[in-house]
Amino acid sequence: MVLAFFSACAVTSKGPSVAQLTDGRQGFVIRENPEMDAASRGEFERAVAMMNAGENDKAIELLTRVIDRSPGVTAPYINIAMAYVRTGRTELAEQHLKTALGLVPDHPVASNEYALLLRKGGRFKEAREIYEKALAGFPDYLPARRNLGILCDLYLNDPACALKQFELYSEGMPADGQVKIWIAELRMRLGW
Repeated sequence: MVLAFFSACAVTSKGPSVAQLTDGRQGFVIRENPEMDAASRGEFERAVAMMNAGENDKAIELLTRVIDRSPGVTAPYINIAMAYVRTGRTELAEQHLKTALGLVPDHPVASNEYALLLRKGGRFKEAREIYEKALAGFPDYLPARRNLGILCDLYLNDPACALKQFELYSEGMPADGQVKIWIAELRMRLGW
C-alpha cells in the first residue's frame, strides 16, 4: 500500500493531531501543520504514481525534495521509507519512519510500516510493542491488527495472540477468506 493521501492540515491547530472518525465511519484523520505547497503536492502525487509503477529510485528523488520543502508533514516520510524498503535500504527507511513518528507519535500508518520493517529485521519484540501501541490508540486500524496476528503466529509462537488479532480483524473485514482459514487453523491448534 502506498500512501496516496495528504494529511488534512489544520490552519488553527498549534501542532499535529490524530483523531478517529466519530461520524459512524471507520478510519482516522491526521491534522498537520504546516501544510504542503502546491508544487510539493504535485511532486508527492507524481512520486506515488512512480512507486505504484515500481520506479522507487525516481520516487525517492521527488520525495526528498518534498521533505526538504515540507519537513513537518508525515506522508512523504512514510512513502520515502516504503520506497527505501523496496530498494533494500532499510536503515534509511527506519530513519524516515522514526521522523514521521516523531512528528505524529500515534500515526497508525507510520506505526504499521515501522513494525513491518522491524519484523522483517528480526526485531520481533519491538515490532509487537509498536503494533500494540498503534492498536491501543486505533483499535480499528485493521492492517496493524492483521500484521500483529501474523507476527504472533509465525514469529512469536503465540497462537492465542494471533487468534485474538485475526478474530478482531475478521470482524472488520469479514470478506477476507484467508484470515478465516487462519482462524480455523489456530482454533484447531489450540484445541478450541
